Amino acid sequence: MNGLCVYALLATGGTWLVTALGAAVVIFFRTPGKRAMNLMLGFASGVMIAASFWSLLQPAIERAGEVSKLPAYAVAASGFLFGALFMWGSDKVVGFATKRVDSSAGRPDERLIRIVMLVLSITLHNIPEGLAVGVAFGALDPGNIDPEGLMGAITIAVGIALQNFPEGAAVSLPLRREGCSRMKSFLIGQASGMVEPIAGVIGALLVFYVEAMLPYALSFAAGAMILVAVHELIPECQKDQSEQPYFATMGIVAGFAVMMVMDVMLG
Repeated sequence: MNGLCVYALLATGGTWLVTALGAAVVIFFRTPGKRAMNLMLGFASGVMIAASFWSLLQPAIERAGEVSKLPAYAVAASGFLFGALFMWGSDKVVGFATKRVDSSAGRPDERLIRIVMLVLSITLHNIPEGLAVGVAFGALDPGNIDPEGLMGAITIAVGIALQNFPEGAAVSLPLRREGCSRMKSFLIGQASGMVEPIAGVIGALLVFYVEAMLPYALSFAAGAMILVAVHELIPECQKDQSEQPYFATMGIVAGFAVMMVMDVMLG
């Protein structure tokens, strides 16, 4: 493994660590009530919706304008639609599999489907982010590393790392809402970020090939996240809201605002 791959591995290892720190938030919660659970689920939804634009679609459009011969909007739109279709297909496959496993129930386990879809969407989102960090380091000249270019790559890694904190919580908190233990919620939440170091090394090794496909990968992940947030998480957090119908909605707004501020502030 060359030196640039080591840099990429260290940088994406740091982004995974921050994901784990975000997922660890769930450990400090006692068993919360139904309203608090809905608030957490709404927060996760808002984080995912904001991340799908500022962390994924916007960079996809910018990169497509630089590396693709197709119009940037065509690249982003096609990747976005394929991501949504992929998650729709995954939903059908998971539903069929859970129904086969528990044939006595006669219908899929909706709780298990939500858990699988949530973890899959966040994991897909982390892959292009890891690739982006790897490409940033792999594009450096190993024989004469430009300090300005190195700082630019480090800045990208730090920005993605800090954005990963609320994203780690966006996995572990809904899992707790679905009945998982605090430790299991944390372990699954941090595991969603483990793909970043792998993707980072791949990006550094295949920088020229990965850079061309990165806009598609970013927008693909955005489509996946939007479908899960809108189809699975938001309807679930709006259940049993007769007494305080805006409680979970404020969680969505808060999650969106937090992720938007972090994405815009960190560039």
